[in-house]
Amino acid sequence: MRIFALLAALGAALWLPVVVAQDGSLSGPTSSSSAAGYSCDPNQCKLPNCNCASTSPPGGLSPSDVPQFVVFTADDAIQSYTIDSVNQFLAQRKNPNGCPIKMTYFTSLAYTNYTLVTDWYVAGNEIADHTMTHVGSPPADEINGNLIALNALAGIPLDAITGFRAPYLNYTAETLQLLSDVDFTYDSSSASSIPVTDPGTDAYWPYTLDYGLANDCLTIDGVCKGQPKIPGLWEIPMYAFFDDLGVDGPHLMDPWLDAANGASTINDTATFEYMKNTFTAHYTGDRQPIGLYTHPIHLSTTYPGVSAPNSTIKMINEFLDWAQVQQDVWIVSNEQLLAWVQNPVSVSQLDSFEPLKCPTPQVDPSLSICNGIPQNEAGLLEECDFPDFPFYTCYGCPEVEVSPSNPNPPQKAPEGQQMRYRLPANCSTPFWDPIGGKCLCESSDCAFTDNSRPIGPNGANLTGGGTGGDGDDSSGGAPTPTYINFNGASPAKLWTGSLVGVISALVVGVFGAATGWALLDIY
Repeated sequence: MRIFALLAALGAALWLPVVVAQDGSLSGPTSSSSAAGYSCDPNQCKLPNCNCASTSPPGGLSPSDVPQFVVFTADDAIQSYTIDSVNQFLAQRKNPNGCPIKMTYFTSLAYTNYTLVTDWYVAGNEIADHTMTHVGSPPADEINGNLIALNALAGIPLDAITGFRAPYLNYTAETLQLLSDVDFTYDSSSASSIPVTDPGTDAYWPYTLDYGLANDCLTIDGVCKGQPKIPGLWEIPMYAFFDDLGVDGPHLMDPWLDAANGASTINDTATFEYMKNTFTAHYTGDRQPIGLYTHPIHLSTTYPGVSAPNSTIKMINEFLDWAQVQQDVWIVSNEQLLAWVQNPVSVSQLDSFEPLKCPTPQVDPSLSICNGIPQNEAGLLEECDFPDFPFYTCYGCPEVEVSPSNPNPPQKAPEGQQMRYRLPANCSTPFWDPIGGKCLCESSDCAFTDNSRPIGPNGANLTGGGTGGDGDDSSGGAPTPTYINFNGASPAKLWTGSLVGVISALVVGVFGAATGWALLDIY
C-alpha cells in the first residue's frame, strides 16, 4: 500500500500554510476542554485499532498495574556528535528486564550521515520521519521524500518508519491527513500543556483520531471539535514538565534550556526539582507517560568549538538515575509505548511482553558485510563527498544530492567498482550484504538472541539501571560521551514487509558500489 501512496503523493505534493513557532517551546496552555469539544464512544472505539483520548490507562487497567513510561526522543540530523549526545544518557542504562534502552530519533536528512542512521536502527532504535529539510507545516514531498531516502540510502525498511514529528511542532490538519494517506501509524507533534493534577488536563494517553484531535485546540486551526476524523492514525502527545508556576510554567522540548519559575536565567537545580515533581505527579496519578524530548546538539560534548554543558548533562543523568530507582519505570521509544497501549498488559505480565525485550542479531563478527554493525562494516562504507553535506552509506552514493523533488537519484559507482544492491523485501538489514547482493538469513526466525532477564512481582528486577558500572544498579556515574553500540534489534521491525526492493526498482534501480570507512562530523 505505502509504495503506491508515496508515488501518488509525490506526484501531487501539497504546499501547506506555514505556522510560525519556536522549536518546541510553550508559553502556556495550548488547549482546553471547551475548545476541544471532544467526544468519543468507548463502546465503538476499541483497542488495538482505536482508542479514545483519555487520562485513564488503556485496557481498563488500574494505575498501580501500569508501567510508568519515560519516552526518550531526539530530533533533527544524525551525526556522530548527536549520537554521542544521546549515548551519554542512555548507553549505560537498562530497563528492569536488563535490556538496553531504545529511543526514537525523528530524523531530518539535511546534514545527516546515513550510515549512522543504519547503525542506530540495527542497534534497535526507532527511526522516524522529521521531513527532509526541516520545514514546518511540511508539504507531501518533504514527508515522503524523507521516507524514500531513509529507505534507499540508510536501508531502513519502509514499514519500519511508522512515526512522524513536524519540525518546530508546526503541523496542520492537512499534515495529519497526509500522514494517513501514506500509511504512517502515528504523529507526535501535539503538546500536552496542562498539568496532570489539573482537572482539565490534556495529558491523554496515546489515542487515535477516529473522533478528532483533543490537543492543541487553541493553537492549530481546523482541529478539535471532532476534527480531523482520521480513523486509525494515532496521536502520541508530547507531555510537558511544569515548574512552580503550574499551568503557566510549562516546559516541553529541551526543558533544561528554559529558565524556571519565571526567572531570567537557567538554573539546573530548579529544573531538576520541577522535572522530579512532574514525574511524581504522573507516577502517583494515572501514570500517563512523561517524555524527554531532545535536540541532542544542545547537549553535545563533541561538537567542534562548543563548550559542553556539563552541569546540565549531569543534572539530566541524575534525574534519570532518580526515576529509575522507582519501581516499574521503563525508558522507551514511541514505538514501544504505542505497542503497549495497543495491547496493554499489567506490570506482572511484562516478562512476556515482546516489544520490551532485546533480541540481538547474531552476525559473525569476523564477516566483512556492510550491515549497520560497526565491527562488520569497517572499511566498507562509501563516501558521498557532496559539497553541502557529505555522508557515508552502505547502499551506494547517488549521482546528485537528494532533495524533496529527487529523494532517490540514480547511483554513481566509483571507477572500477560495481553498483551496490539495495535492501530487498525478503531480508532484514543486519543480514543483507549490499556489495555481494545476498542475504545471510532468509527466514522469519533469523538468528536473534534475546538477552532480557526475568522480572517478577515479588520485588525482583522491578527497577532499571543507571549510568554507572554495567547498568544493573541505579548508581550514578560520569557521562559516556563516546559511541557505544546499543544491544538489540527488534525482529518485528526488521521483518515487517519492507518494500525497499520494490521502491528501488520503481524509482531508480537496485545496484550501487564501494569504498572506505570513517565517521563524519559536519560543522
